[in-house]
Amino acid sequence: MHTETESEAEPVEPSGKPRGKGIYLLPNLLTTGCLFSGFYAIVAAIDKNFVPAGMAVFIAMIFDTLDGRIARLTKTETAFGKEYDSLADMVSFGLAPAIVAYQWGVVRIAEYGHYWGRFGWLACFFYAAAAAMRLAKFNVRAATADKRYFEGLPSPSAAANVAAFVWFSSLWPHDPGLVGLIAAFVVTATAGALMVSRFGYPSFKQLNLDRRIKFASVVIVVLFFVLVAVDPPTMLLSMFAVYALSAPVLWVARRSRGRRPPRGAGPQGPAAPGTGASPPGASGQPPGAPPG
Repeated sequence: MHTETESEAEPVEPSGKPRGKGIYLLPNLLTTGCLFSGFYAIVAAIDKNFVPAGMAVFIAMIFDTLDGRIARLTKTETAFGKEYDSLADMVSFGLAPAIVAYQWGVVRIAEYGHYWGRFGWLACFFYAAAAAMRLAKFNVRAATADKRYFEGLPSPSAAANVAAFVWFSSLWPHDPGLVGLIAAFVVTATAGALMVSRFGYPSFKQLNLDRRIKFASVVIVVLFFVLVAVDPPTMLLSMFAVYALSAPVLWVARRSRGRRPPRGAGPQGPAAPGTGASPPGASGQPPGAPPG
């Protein structure tokens, strides 16, 4: 454990006195809510309650969005909070979706043969490992990151695709059959592959919530909530699937027009110091794309 070292590195107060070694309650409470939601999703999946399990992953996403914003707004960002948030993300967006998908499909798909069952749990493990590598890469490169873009699909968005698919599939009136089960594990493995890819995804972090916006924008936000409320699993799956597939589709479109997409060097930022590479996004283009 290195909590004391992190606490000693905390910035000083405006009065010149060093901050204490305690932790701030509000942002870490929200991070705990994210961790709790992810843990609940795992427990619900083990108990075969897949609809609550899918919902819990999305609730974890809300907590994960709020904790960072609250910490920045209240100037309570700490090294402890960043590490705690990363570990909570691994549980909620790495392990939880993998176990939810495993519990939903592996028991059924094993009935079609031993190798189908093995394919299922290996796809789930690949997703969990990809989430761990995605979070580790983000942490290493966060200091030099371009805030406008992510390199690779963010882990919450990957988790949303898996959770929404299981949530949506659990409401089917009929058994999904082998095709539906294969689809679940293809979605899981694809989400894992996109997390460790070099495709560039917009982060939307440049959005300023304090500035005035047009009235039409407010109407669009209201319509968004209405559509989600009508059929949550279908709408959430559709929106996050479009976001996940947008980067590969745009990359293929650029290649088909003979334009070489810019290469990314980090989840949001430039290559490691000393490489001479320029920061991704410097030309106004997304940072990620596999080399041609």
